[in-house]
Amino acid sequence: MPLPGFNGLKVLSLESRRAVEMSRLIENYGGQPVSAPAMREVPLAHNENAVAFARGLIAGQFDLVIFLTGVGARALLQAITEAQLGEPFLQALGRVEVAVRGPKPLAVLREWKIPVALTAPEPCTWRELLGVLVDSHPRLNGVRVVVQEYGVSSVEFVAALRERGAIVKEVAVYHWELPEDTSPLRATVSALIGKHIDVALFTTGVQAVDLETSHPKMGILVKETAEQSAALASSKRAN
Repeated sequence: MPLPGFNGLKVLSLESRRAVEMSRLIENYGGQPVSAPAMREVPLAHNENAVAFARGLIAGQFDLVIFLTGVGARALLQAITEAQLGEPFLQALGRVEVAVRGPKPLAVLREWKIPVALTAPEPCTWRELLGVLVDSHPRLNGVRVVVQEYGVSSVEFVAALRERGAIVKEVAVYHWELPEDTSPLRATVSALIGKHIDVALFTTGVQAVDLETSHPKMGILVKETAEQSAALASSKRAN
């Protein structure tokens, strides 16, 4: 039986990787899901930068490795494993300090049996991660840091580390592209223009926000939006 919340409103989700789960959550809270995946993660082919990082880590050239995403951590290991460096890389990773931005990369590192020294508290943005890093290393001057990036460079985070004297290497493992089939996105644009969408859920970045949830989890996003959807939709219709 649907939970109270959306009460039949049409709810747009731009989530890509977990689009099916998001639609089910919307239905559970009484909404009509409109799924239009907005992007896809494309691994970098022949990622020489990742392999160079692995060789450097094995050689003892880094002090701290920072993982920003779980999917990025997996893609990084896959690229390194294809270069026949998987096992020595994991052994070397276990000898340096490791920090993660949130629960998803933490879960991956636990699967790898790699100790994690620092984890950012919620809402798990780069600002919280920088805070725990500074608390742990009042002087980052000269610390050799590797940052595993995701679809775009974390420019502000890397700049903040460098401002504090860290020597930073960035390792990108995938980039974002539009879906191969953009027809759902095109239909969504028409639906938004025609005011046929009542609620839109954004799961990547702060793109357009009427409500910021209390925790960075998909279930909480749907639950708290459902609870406030009637008031939000009503105020939008009045404008």
